[in-house]
Amino acid sequence: MGQKINPLGFRLGTTQNHHSFWFAQPKNYSEGLQEDKKIRNCIKNYIQKNRKKGSNRKIESDSSSEVITHIEIQKEIDTIHVIIHIGFPNFLKKKGAIEELEKDLQKEVNSVNQRLNIAIEKVKEPYRQPNILAEYIAFQLKNRVSFRKAMKKAIELTKKTDIKGVKIKIAGRLAGKEIARAECIKKGRLPLQTIRAKIDYCCYPIRTIYGVLGVKIWIFVEEE
Repeated sequence: MGQKINPLGFRLGTTQNHHSFWFAQPKNYSEGLQEDKKIRNCIKNYIQKNRKKGSNRKIESDSSSEVITHIEIQKEIDTIHVIIHIGFPNFLKKKGAIEELEKDLQKEVNSVNQRLNIAIEKVKEPYRQPNILAEYIAFQLKNRVSFRKAMKKAIELTKKTDIKGVKIKIAGRLAGKEIARAECIKKGRLPLQTIRAKIDYCCYPIRTIYGVLGVKIWIFVEEE
């Protein structure tokens, strides 16, 4: 059973914290969840839309810039605090970007009595985050790079950090073959059964001309 559970949900309350902090009555709880989803989707769509505008960059910087690792939402009586944890916040630091994002969110949420407060927090070690590695692999595959080369390069990027282990699994019609298969590459330790082991995980779909590929990345950060 331990293999089939999400590593983040398995460790919730021990090494993994919640990304939403608010209280609601049972009858209003579903509305709060839907509001959180709208906020997260709006932020991700806004960044993707603006990434397409500035396209002439190097491969490494473009593949991993403006990748959101996670979004924290803290709700008070009259304020919604949104903290965006991002790998390389180059675009969002531009003048007027935050104000424009706040306007889009205000339209999406329709919260008349609550004001939005958006904060940007840069991730200290970007290549320690599975979302950034998955985006890097996706960019490489879309540029017709071999999937094995992309996976090995992603593991090389993790050497810049102090992680203890990493595993990358990619499945689908690899290299355009008609029969789908899964390939896996692993380096270091990965104790999935140990709850006190802090493990980051992400599942990321990649749309290619041959169909959709699925990438799963596990990163063993530390043991508490």
